[in-house]
Amino acid sequence: MEVVILAAGQGKRMRSVLPKVLQPIAGKPMLGHVLSAARALDAGRICVVYGHGGEVVRERLDADDLAWARQEPQLGTGHAVQQALPHLTDGESAMVLYGDVPLIGEPTLRRLAEAAGGSRLALLTIALDDPTGYGRILRDDAGRVSRIVEEKDASADEREVREVNTGILVAPVAALRDWLGRIGNDNAQGEYYLTDIIGLAVADGVEVVTVQPDAVWETLGVNSKRQLAELERVHQRNIAERLLDEGVTLIDPARIDVRGELTCGRDVEIDANCVFEGRVELGDGVRIGANCVIRNARIGAGTRVSPFSLVEQTTAGGDCLIGPYARTRPGTVLGNRVQLGNFVEVKNSNIADGSKANHLAYVGDADVGERVNIGAGTITCNYDGVNKYRTVIEDDVFIGSDTQLVAPVRVGRGATVGAGTTLTKDAPAEQLTVSRAKQFSISSWKKPEKLPR
Repeated sequence: MEVVILAAGQGKRMRSVLPKVLQPIAGKPMLGHVLSAARALDAGRICVVYGHGGEVVRERLDADDLAWARQEPQLGTGHAVQQALPHLTDGESAMVLYGDVPLIGEPTLRRLAEAAGGSRLALLTIALDDPTGYGRILRDDAGRVSRIVEEKDASADEREVREVNTGILVAPVAALRDWLGRIGNDNAQGEYYLTDIIGLAVADGVEVVTVQPDAVWETLGVNSKRQLAELERVHQRNIAERLLDEGVTLIDPARIDVRGELTCGRDVEIDANCVFEGRVELGDGVRIGANCVIRNARIGAGTRVSPFSLVEQTTAGGDCLIGPYARTRPGTVLGNRVQLGNFVEVKNSNIADGSKANHLAYVGDADVGERVNIGAGTITCNYDGVNKYRTVIEDDVFIGSDTQLVAPVRVGRGATVGAGTTLTKDAPAEQLTVSRAKQFSISSWKKPEKLPR
């Protein structure tokens, strides 16, 4: 099996400088979804047909397993497939897909390929209550497909037909090469229609068979931002239903966005308006509060992420408490039972078992030991304007509130750092270190008074 993906459309109705097939569904270009479906078929060759000005498509998605064919000028779908012919192999079958039909499913495509075998022409068709805009499937008295007529060229009776062409098909490469060389452009659009090969196949005695998709939405294309948003919701609904079937508790299945790969253990609960990006793994019993964003993270069993938290490129152990309003940035590694409270930010740091920073702290470029308490308002001063340095806090340290640790600096095991300290030198183990201005009161001081106007 070889695959041709038509991706040359300009997408003017998108009103965007981004090519249509690069518009995202679930954070992934539409063409990327189609490529994933093609690769799942173990296609021997995949050829993408792109258009003038679409070099950015090739730059964005190029890979070793792809061939590229440029269509310029764009003279219709038949002309587009002609550009791919030099990359196809006689003796193989070719499947034609579309870069702006992103939700086509692998099971449907496998059935289509099986129906085609090695000698038939197989069409993916659907029956619509309102077939406006689609090419109609015309059949003879015996129910066999005879041809496809585009709506602009259809008679009034032909427009009443509800079975329509999706454009997705499988055909023998050698026959496809012959048919495409024989089609013309004598039609309302002056284009070379791929659908014209159906009549040629019938005339040549090639059996034409039809297959229906598992769901109509698999065949829906995107030509506008409105349609893009509609398919996004369809895709997210499908993901939510899969998660529910796997035993995940979704407080509101209509308000979850998965823009990547989300895997969940048993008894996971996800509240409303959460976004998951990249690869996210949630262990058994994890609870994600409302309005959280989790990006490329692994979260251990029993951990709770409270509302309005951002967890990015983070590995968290079991039974941690994160948030609300916490942020973990790339390079964060949390042990077990770590607590990060409201308005705590951690970046490129390791925080070991049982340590906590419960409010208003910044821990950056640091190695924090076990059972450490980091008081409110504490920050690691890791950046001198040019270079970044690490802070090391050993086990069982207590850091008082409003402390600044100016890296590079080390706090020894069991040390206490008094509130308000600016630490610029290492703090010895098991000792109290304080850096604080002397407190005094001025008895003669008076409050300022408002001057008369």
